[in-house]
Amino acid sequence: MKAVEIISAEVLPKFEKLEPYHSSLSSDWFGQSFSPPAHYLFGMDRDHLHFFASRNSHAVIHPESRPGEFQAELWKYDVAEFFLRAPDSNHYLEFNLAPNGGWWSCLFKETLVPVEENNPPLPGVIASGEVAPDSWNAHAKIPLSFLREHLDFGPDSMLNATFILNSPEQIFLTAGAPAPGKPNFHRPDDFPGVRIRSDVTL
Repeated sequence: MKAVEIISAEVLPKFEKLEPYHSSLSSDWFGQSFSPPAHYLFGMDRDHLHFFASRNSHAVIHPESRPGEFQAELWKYDVAEFFLRAPDSNHYLEFNLAPNGGWWSCLFKETLVPVEENNPPLPGVIASGEVAPDSWNAHAKIPLSFLREHLDFGPDSMLNATFILNSPEQIFLTAGAPAPGKPNFHRPDDFPGVRIRSDVTL
């Protein structure tokens, strides 16, 4: 399975400057092609893991989603997501990012079992988004200190990027290999590995 790349730099430029390194998804869970594709990129600087997502299409956004604010049930509408698993335990993080920069997160100790029942917001997250009638792009920054403390984040981590799009007739996208049957992103044993790239000239 192809590793998910993370671009590492002291300072990351804006998403559009990183366009040559975007990854694109153009087929859904069942292998059906769709257009326009969804784009994502992971980056890392001294303090944060960055998650960028975009699509040149109209977005249907959770009505309570606000830029930079924690909001549950973003998955009921269009959303970009990532799943990050610790290298030597079953712990993993689910992170949801709405097109307008609303976000949600949950730390799990095993598949679909949260570490804390009340699921407090992940501390220190900064998120934003830009939405136009026919396009959107969103960006979230997650503190590396939290990821290292709770998930031992590093080159042996496992990471998957996913999307839910075209709401209300939702389609499900995954960077990792989909499993047979109905879409299910909570398959931590199948998350791809990571490739941290510090060889990129930005």
